[in-house]
Amino acid sequence: MKASIIFLTIASLSIAGCQSNFYTEKDYQSVLKIDSHVHVNSEKGFFEDQALKENFRLITLNVDYSDSSSVRQQLDWALISSKKFPEKVFYGATFCFDTAGWGTDVWSKNVIGQLNRNISGGAISVKLWKNIGMTERDKNGKFIMIDDPELKPVIDFIISKNLPVTGHLGEPRNCWLPLSEMTVSSDSSYFAANPQYHMFLHPEYPSYEDQINARDHLLELHPDLKFIGCHLGSLEWNVDELAKRLDKYPNMAVDMAARICHLQYQSSKDRKRVRDFCIKYQDRLLYGTDLSDNDANDRDRLTKWIHETWLDDWKYFTSEDQMTSDKFRGKFEGLKLPENVVNKIYRENAIRWYKLNVKER
Repeated sequence: MKASIIFLTIASLSIAGCQSNFYTEKDYQSVLKIDSHVHVNSEKGFFEDQALKENFRLITLNVDYSDSSSVRQQLDWALISSKKFPEKVFYGATFCFDTAGWGTDVWSKNVIGQLNRNISGGAISVKLWKNIGMTERDKNGKFIMIDDPELKPVIDFIISKNLPVTGHLGEPRNCWLPLSEMTVSSDSSYFAANPQYHMFLHPEYPSYEDQINARDHLLELHPDLKFIGCHLGSLEWNVDELAKRLDKYPNMAVDMAARICHLQYQSSKDRKRVRDFCIKYQDRLLYGTDLSDNDANDRDRLTKWIHETWLDDWKYFTSEDQMTSDKFRGKFEGLKLPENVVNKIYRENAIRWYKLNVKER
């Protein structure tokens, strides 16, 4: 009888232990989380206040999508936010890719000077954007790719500062497909409204494969470079293809910003494959959303959007709920990842890859 009681007690504890190895929606508020890819383009504090309310810390990334004045303004906002919320908001710097002087020592020295000032101000990474490979051209009209030898001094400088590159290089593969063949509506609606960016219509531009090959070559040229590929490393369409790169490049990680719908789309076809991928590469995946506050005036509308995005993503990673998306047809099931995997994706990997000193309270 005693042996039976002991056995039942151990069995009960084991079951309870197994059950406690998974989060639920009730744990959402209590778990410290990091959104590793946002854009806080405001000094009003709406985004930051909501993040603290929901136990999030933020990494706001500057982007070279316009001109030098835009880059300076983004930096000003990032500095205001990171100083107002120390150890709770962090920022990644960038530089304005001015092609004047391209191919000379003057160009690389000017860029390194910009970055050195930003890094001295507290930047935790350097963001490189898709304009390298998709917009910038040399004096002969040739596209400047990310593995161009003229960028080597800049990359070497970043490595010398022991900082990672956060790279949005290329676009979703959908960008090179007809609208009717795109897998998610967030892509098809965007490129329908912005045909100038729809590469299917511009075969004279570098191909999707050109973008991925140049990025891969960059990592081969700089094996010591810590590289965090934005948007699932522009390999969002197939976790097996992404796995090949993570296997080949041990210093590469990826964030999920604006591409979780692609994981969900793949889940609707083969949930086990996506779940197994997340578990196997649990040390290389960073949660991120690409949410932005572009100086919004309507706090309630902004914070509702942020809250719903964060909570829906949490349900996808922690539950087995049947879910739907407004970005594609069909149902998919939540991944219900183990608690330790969720902790890495939502917090620990960002801390390790970006070397963050995070304040918990």
